[in-house]
Amino acid sequence: MVGVPRVPEQRRPEGSATLRFSVLGPVRAWRGDDALPAGSPQQRALLAALLLREGRTATASELIDALWGDEPPSQALAAVRTYASRLRKALGPEVLVSESGGYAIRSLGDGALDLARAQELAADAEKARGGGDLSRARGLLRDALGHWDGEALASVPGPYAETQRARLDEWRLQLLESCLDMDLEQGCHAEAVSELTALTAAHPLRERLRELLMLALYRSGRQAEALAVYADTRRLLADELGVDPRAGLKELQQRILQADPGLAEPSAPAAEPAAAPVRPAQLPATVTDFTGRASFVQELSEVLASATSAEGSVMAVSALAGIGGVGKTTLAVHVAHQSRGAFPDGQLYVDLQGAGARSAEPETVLGAFLRALGTADSAIPDSLEERAALYRSVLDGRRVLVLLDNARDAAQVRPLLPGTEGCAALVTSRVRMVDLAGAHLVDLDVMSPEEALQLFTKIVGAERVASEREAALDVVAACGFLPLAIRIAASRLAARRTWTVSVLAAKLADERRRLDELQAGDLAVKATFELGYGQLEPAQARAFRLLGLADGPDISLPAAAAVLDLGVEDTEDLLESLVDTSLLESAAPGRYRYHDLVRLYARACAERDEQPPSERAAAMSRLLDFYLASATAVYAIERPGDRTVDHLEVTRQQGQEFADDGKALDWLHAEAACILAFVQQSLGPDTLRRGVDLLLASKDLAESGASSLAYEAATRAARDAAEALDDAHAAGRARVTLTQVLSTAGRFDEAAAEADRAVVLGEAAMDPWTSGNAPNELGIIAICRNEHAAGEAHLLKAIDSFRADGNRPGEASALCNLSRVLVSMNRTAAGIELAQQGIAIYDELGLTVRLANARYALGIAFSHAGRHVEALQQLTQALAIFVENRQRLWEGTTHFRIAQVHLAGRGLGKAAQHAEQALSTGCIGGDWMRANVLTLLGRSLQGLGQVDRARACWNEALTIHEEAGAPEADELRALLSPVAAA
Repeated sequence: MVGVPRVPEQRRPEGSATLRFSVLGPVRAWRGDDALPAGSPQQRALLAALLLREGRTATASELIDALWGDEPPSQALAAVRTYASRLRKALGPEVLVSESGGYAIRSLGDGALDLARAQELAADAEKARGGGDLSRARGLLRDALGHWDGEALASVPGPYAETQRARLDEWRLQLLESCLDMDLEQGCHAEAVSELTALTAAHPLRERLRELLMLALYRSGRQAEALAVYADTRRLLADELGVDPRAGLKELQQRILQADPGLAEPSAPAAEPAAAPVRPAQLPATVTDFTGRASFVQELSEVLASATSAEGSVMAVSALAGIGGVGKTTLAVHVAHQSRGAFPDGQLYVDLQGAGARSAEPETVLGAFLRALGTADSAIPDSLEERAALYRSVLDGRRVLVLLDNARDAAQVRPLLPGTEGCAALVTSRVRMVDLAGAHLVDLDVMSPEEALQLFTKIVGAERVASEREAALDVVAACGFLPLAIRIAASRLAARRTWTVSVLAAKLADERRRLDELQAGDLAVKATFELGYGQLEPAQARAFRLLGLADGPDISLPAAAAVLDLGVEDTEDLLESLVDTSLLESAAPGRYRYHDLVRLYARACAERDEQPPSERAAAMSRLLDFYLASATAVYAIERPGDRTVDHLEVTRQQGQEFADDGKALDWLHAEAACILAFVQQSLGPDTLRRGVDLLLASKDLAESGASSLAYEAATRAARDAAEALDDAHAAGRARVTLTQVLSTAGRFDEAAAEADRAVVLGEAAMDPWTSGNAPNELGIIAICRNEHAAGEAHLLKAIDSFRADGNRPGEASALCNLSRVLVSMNRTAAGIELAQQGIAIYDELGLTVRLANARYALGIAFSHAGRHVEALQQLTQALAIFVENRQRLWEGTTHFRIAQVHLAGRGLGKAAQHAEQALSTGCIGGDWMRANVLTLLGRSLQGLGQVDRARACWNEALTIHEEAGAPEADELRALLSPVAAA
């Protein structure tokens, strides 16, 4: 790129420091935040010519040539002087100066011209890239490109402006190519496809963009499309220019055909300055008072060292087994810290929660590991097998230690193991993993008496133990030499300076206060916890027992207050005191959790000690009320005026209060795992209806796509429980909720069966909520199945039910859905009118989220009527609302509809770009909708002349529709037929 020449820096007078100018877009000027008049097009052309000289004087004849070329008007010189006079008045005489029969702009501050700022950023980016700092280089280039505001020198006349406009546009493309090239070098190929698709459509003859698109598609697993891009390019160049693709493009095609391994990864790995995402260091802190276990430490360290030795040819796995509380995690973390130097590429850690009722799913763990290793969310596949394969690929060539703590069994562990030499894994579990092939097994027993006494002494203090050595031996013996029991006992003693060791020993000698250490199984672990529990004050003990009853990974402070029926401050005091005893953990500020074995022990205590027994049920009822009241508040904030909240079960417990929409959604998504786990725990006769209603109030969790699998599982459990209890009211609502989940996933046959049954149940229970929502869902399913007559009947029934209930938001929803049916039946005017009625209702009620659905429907109707500008306005507004409210699947679906409008208006490049965004974001309708997006993308690419890539898209869509038996497969076969191709 040829830079604009500079003149020496000149003294800047007072008042000119705030002047700013732009040429990378319309030619404009500002003083501070105030826009200055730039005048007529010719006056702006004069200003641009002077700005682009950056302080050099332009003679009058040069300016006349710049503005009018070879055919200046008779009064050209007078006109130039007039324009200069007007600009001098606006800018100041010290800025626009006259000299040597010409003019110049002087005394500007650094970065006063957007072009100069962009040049400096581009130069800094080049330096950063040369130094290997690709992350900074990409950011600098994006900042440079951000200075463009449309076409450079927009609407500025004259030959000089035309030449400079072409030069600046070429430079912008070069910057874009450099930026996208670095995107690919850093593995952001999936994100780059959408942008490259739009750029190749806008600049079809630019081979470098085509080359980058081929590489991005290939690395995204879309080999057929990558090869199709080459075929389209070759044909286009031959037709338009009569030439073949350049050598680099040909070479890339051959490498793709040969599946060259060198294409799978960036050619030059980037040296990222931010090491945290690429080099994880997730090990928990090792304890400062680690004691004994010398032989185990040496044994495990040698196994880990073998993974990184010159002779090491396989990945090393060590599996520690033993009863709970024996110190497996402490030992594994200690050894891992000692071995960190042998694994310079990082250490991964996860608690697999194997001893709990719901252990961690391997695919969830793999997702977290891949993110920690620097993989973008968009590049993480969905299935367990694909995630495991990508995980092993990412670890290939690295030296990483993986600590898998508290595993359930070998089946849970296998997908989480690295696949190559140089890496190692440490596994802890309560079971001996004899079926974990190739693992070095270690059985960890209790401490020796000497080690146990050493640990006790380190925690309590040598002075206190030295004078009461025999009592100390009695204490550790009473603890069964179990490390966790010793630590709890010693910590309690250390915190009570008035106690002697003998006092503690005497307490432990009473077997009524602890379980017999010699009993088998987990009873030995319970004996350890009995010591801490027995020392609790009554209020502490009650909190310990009741808080352990709720399922879920942790519990928030307000939720805990509901369980205990106490104020938040009193609850926090109790929980923090339990944290001090190590019976509870502080997962994060305001959140608490049990170790899985402690939770089981707490529940056993509740069953044994909580009097009267009904208090356990009352505590869980209060927590259910809290979750339902809080979720209802979120629902009401998101959907003001919606009658759903009036039909939910009444709660006695106050819920969380929220300052705004953002805080409400934050709470709902933060509590998702706890809510959905607790729903499955709340499906008994006394709590079933509230459990089902909690699912209704939390429907944003399903619509966002973030917790859809867990939401579906909870909904199925609720449906089954309602049917088992013969509760038509709850069963109808559960089936409607399940219908919504299944429709979102594109499983329309299952969804229709649930909705049909829900209609019957709603009528039997005389439930207005089910009676309106079930036919509304059937109408939506009919739209997707192109069953227009049936859809119209269902939706008219839904409208009648909603109106009878006074549910205006429900009525608006059904009206908008009916609008889509009428549009599909070519009754477009009526469809537009219905969608507008829906918008009017939502506007009146202030329903922001649902207003997006109404604008979505109106956009579709406008598009069908050929009113493309209005359609884009409605869909763009809907998209902004969906993005703001984290409705990711609706966001993707709206991108698809925007692409449809652009395609209908022959905006092929934009259609392809929005279709790519829909693919990367995901859509309502699952694989069925993905196939529809691919079909549309293919049509856009065909219009752009990229026929081979279009056919690749259609082939993928055809496979999806054929597997589902969808009627859309016929359309794709027609598109792929030789006649259509001709």
